[in-house]
Amino acid sequence: MLTMEKFINKVSVKSSLSALGWDQKKLADVLGVSGQAVTNWMKGEDFPRPNKLLKLATTLGLSFDELVIQSAKQPIVAFRKKGGSITTDEHLLNASSMGSLLKSLVKFLPESNALRTQIQSPSLEYEKLQAAAAEVRSRIGIGSQAVLEYLQLINEFDTNGAVIIPVMWGNKQNHGNALHILLPEEKATFIYLNLDTHLEDFKFWMAHELAHVYTPDLAGTDEGEDYADAFAGALLFPKDIAIEVYSKCVSISNKQHEIAIMRRYANTHEISLYSVYCEVIKYANALKLPPLKVTNKDIHAIRNSVRGSLVSHALFAPSQPDASSYIAASHAVFKSNFFNSLKIMLKDFHTGSGYVQQLLDISLKDATALHKELVS
Repeated sequence: MLTMEKFINKVSVKSSLSALGWDQKKLADVLGVSGQAVTNWMKGEDFPRPNKLLKLATTLGLSFDELVIQSAKQPIVAFRKKGGSITTDEHLLNASSMGSLLKSLVKFLPESNALRTQIQSPSLEYEKLQAAAAEVRSRIGIGSQAVLEYLQLINEFDTNGAVIIPVMWGNKQNHGNALHILLPEEKATFIYLNLDTHLEDFKFWMAHELAHVYTPDLAGTDEGEDYADAFAGALLFPKDIAIEVYSKCVSISNKQHEIAIMRRYANTHEISLYSVYCEVIKYANALKLPPLKVTNKDIHAIRNSVRGSLVSHALFAPSQPDASSYIAASHAVFKSNFFNSLKIMLKDFHTGSGYVQQLLDISLKDATALHKELVS
């Protein structure tokens, strides 16, 4: 855990060094410091003296806000991790750096609704969780057995002032399926959604992120992640539907029929078979009912052998989108004001493509294409 009041934004430094074709040794030589001093700055174990900080900023062409992260104003980040992945200090620092860069964008966003939804006293107790989900469904205007549509989820983000940032981070290589960044000082929330995810999982991840929006006090904590997962399941597949599925499953004689029943409901609600199974099991356990014949191991075996297409393929197939199509989809599909606001900011501040690269955590090539489209 970093205890300093401020530290160097190593993502910004690395990006500038890359643009210059320098390494850290070259930077140390130009600044007149030891290589170890630069290493310590980058690790957050030391901070430059004022004269060296100024020289560092001018050498790399960075403003103070781009170069320095002030921990008192540190963004709060939460990952929807890929299965089995471990969140490291580097992941957290990189996400925090992205959050710091987002601060400059906030004033260019449309004014958001001040009356935002918050779940008071969030609890993992089954009935309390179901009640919280039912309250949200009621406010959205759907019943306890209706399918929660993508557009209704997207509208909830918009209503609660959370800005969706669709990204394509790859199907395997990136650490997170989604990233939640809360800027406490600015009272702004940004949700990075990875479009390179399977369709059957995507709605769950969106609901997970929506739970973070509803519970800002839990942001960045393990408790917050546990609650977001539990709430997402209850919101997408409430108790009344779980009762229906359980009743049908216990009346038949074999696993395959149970799986077929749950698969039909999963397809109808556009969620994974695993999500349906989990909600039915939670219902049975809460009421101390006999278990299903199907086990967790059975469901995972099916899940690992059969996977649907990616969201990015559904939106852009057969080829990768160009910058214009990607920006248009962000606005049309996700109702996001992100790129419209970014466009205004880039033109007002004359900001380069390096900012876009760091902000979206993408390659310089893709960032350059986006930047060109936005400033044209």
